Amino acid sequence: MYFTDRGIEELEKRRGEEEEVTFEWLAEQLRTFVDLNPDFEVPVERLATWLARLDDEDEDDDE
Repeated sequence: MYFTDRGIEELEKRRGEEEEVTFEWLAEQLRTFVDLNPDFEVPVERLATWLARLDDEDEDDDE
């Protein structure tokens, strides 16, 4: 288990059962997080790009 798994598990436990979020909301939260924690700009950028391109990986597998 990675250290980050604890945070992900907490997120899922606190918000996963009762809340649904939009990507617009998530994007705004990521922007706020980076504004408050500029050292995390690159990891947040990588996560956002990875999430945005998930479907692209499926298309590459078909070729």
